[in-house]
Amino acid sequence: MKKLVLSLVSFLLFAGIIYSQHTAMNGTWKMIASESSFLDYYKELTLDITISNNSAEIITRMGPKLKFEEKLTFSTDGKVNKSEIKDGTFSTNIHMGLRLPVGSKKEIKAIWENDNTITLTEKYDYYASQGKKHGESVYRYQLSEDGKRLKCTITRPTRPNDSDLVFVFKRSNTQNAFIHRMADDWDIGKHLPEQAFWISLQGVVNQNEPLLYFTFAKGYPFNYTTELAEYLETKRNFSFTSLSTVEQGIETFKSHINGYIIWDKNVRTSLIVAYTLAGLENAVIITDDMIPLMQQHGFKQVADFRGQFNGMSDFEIYSWAKEQYWNRCSREVITWLGGQHGTVLMPACADYGMMKKTFFSDLSARPTDTLEYNLTRSLFAGMKPLSQVWGWHSYKKDLEEQMTTLLSSYALTSDGLNTQPNTSFLIHIPLSEGFVFKNNHNIEAGKTYMPEKKIYISFIQSDGIGIGAWFEPGRGSIPYAWEVTMKMLEMSPVLLEYYYAQATPNDYFIAALSGSSYMYPKAFPPQWLPAELKRAHDLMKKLDLNVFEIMDYSEGGTETCDNNLPKSVVDEYYRSMPDAIGFINGYRASNTFTVRDKKPFVSYDYYLAAEKPEAEVVADLEELAAINSERPYFLLVHVRESSDIARVKSICDKLSENIEVLPLDIFLKMAGENPTFKEYYYQGK
Repeated sequence: MKKLVLSLVSFLLFAGIIYSQHTAMNGTWKMIASESSFLDYYKELTLDITISNNSAEIITRMGPKLKFEEKLTFSTDGKVNKSEIKDGTFSTNIHMGLRLPVGSKKEIKAIWENDNTITLTEKYDYYASQGKKHGESVYRYQLSEDGKRLKCTITRPTRPNDSDLVFVFKRSNTQNAFIHRMADDWDIGKHLPEQAFWISLQGVVNQNEPLLYFTFAKGYPFNYTTELAEYLETKRNFSFTSLSTVEQGIETFKSHINGYIIWDKNVRTSLIVAYTLAGLENAVIITDDMIPLMQQHGFKQVADFRGQFNGMSDFEIYSWAKEQYWNRCSREVITWLGGQHGTVLMPACADYGMMKKTFFSDLSARPTDTLEYNLTRSLFAGMKPLSQVWGWHSYKKDLEEQMTTLLSSYALTSDGLNTQPNTSFLIHIPLSEGFVFKNNHNIEAGKTYMPEKKIYISFIQSDGIGIGAWFEPGRGSIPYAWEVTMKMLEMSPVLLEYYYAQATPNDYFIAALSGSSYMYPKAFPPQWLPAELKRAHDLMKKLDLNVFEIMDYSEGGTETCDNNLPKSVVDEYYRSMPDAIGFINGYRASNTFTVRDKKPFVSYDYYLAAEKPEAEVVADLEELAAINSERPYFLLVHVRESSDIARVKSICDKLSENIEVLPLDIFLKMAGENPTFKEYYYQGK
């Protein structure tokens, strides 16, 4: 047994030769008994490893049946090491009649096969019943590519062929969780019933810890789920077990489920109502074909909505739901399960809504939809000021600006989309120990940034990193700014950690949108606006952001997105964010401009639609340069989330030579030094 331990120690110490810079093997490793050869007597083996430069320290602990602990320090210079044998136990089997001479020494020589595999040849003396022998053991250690498993294969010439001993280790702080791959289909007549079940199960089981995570196809609106899972495995010590079937999900988490709710596939709204009740009762949501499975496992029926809402309007259904459940629901979060319509529903955000015990709806915010509009108002009026509307409005019923205007008027902010996944999982994962958000600031202290007589262009990508172009070709090839949904620091901190850790020097993060999350400042109650902007400013400081973006077409706006702001609103941003180096305004092109203390407030001059041909975009930008003939000219471009950076760079390459692409912070610095734009504010209220 001791021989095995010393061999493990040797490998891990020599591993420092390769891994000294990133210390991939540092930490605590625990043997996985189910994946390892039988380990006599001690049963458990744990290694604490510290590697630095040419030395390493390992503390070996065995037990619990017989406890053993030893601290060893070895050089890791690649030379032959001699190690004193202090325990006569033979390396892998204390029940064999073999013993090592205590006080003698063994020789260890290590050879690296590749960056993550090392072979150790050990030579030593030992005693059998027929006297003293000379032995040799070959230990092949392999660290998995993701860095979460360590495999040790032991070969001795005295053992029969194909009988090598294998020991597998995992990091002892590994968080075990389960993962399920969602189907790329959300139609009621196809996979929606099963998808809806899985999301309700996630909302139940992730109440107190991260247990169930979903990945989605690349075409899904939030396209980071697979990459983030890999990050959680390699950097945050998660170990995922795949679940494929509903039966597996139920069997794995049956102790978490308090019952089931049956929704009516003929009444789409019944599913949305079911999520309200599911969150309150810690129940899963099913359709009638899943009833036998639930009964088989002995679950109770919480509610059956089949036939209950036939012939009823959404207003009538939600009025009923409000009467039944509203008093039990949160006043700090409310969920809008809108987005798609008809037979398609993508309710991936429902897990968080369930976790927070929220009321669910997809009511209209269109003023002409009198009944639904007034019911929406009554729900918003019942929320605490500065609370959260989670999810997204219904594309069928109203417009984004109508919903955002209405919720803003009640001092609420909007977060996420109906499609935003895994929030109930990610909210439980704190930032890595010692992790600090660090933006790629380009402005050097004391340096003067005076613009030349030329055209400067800068690009900002919407709509938040998560549904942006982060994984599209070309990132890092040109200076590029990314909107950060700052509330994710509270809801999914590890997600922001993931993006910050992956940023190239050309990736620059900015704060968005309008407040701590999405709202319209013109519609926001003036008595609550300072408090909301303070929340935003506090998040900016934590995330190392110094540029803030605003969008508002609540007043005087149209479907073409007139984002112009009155002076009173602009004043409040300057007052609330004194350390911001500049402000961005708009979505499509807007006209609000000013500069104060060399800190500019700049609107977009161009909206780069993903579907527009490159040649036409180039012609548009050249025309803007011709119209705005004074130099310098500061041309700010909003890039829609589906555009990739390679395409943007291709457009830049086709522009005139006198157009220079700048990082956004330098762009704003130069614009503040020599602003050629004309001050303008919205002239409405």
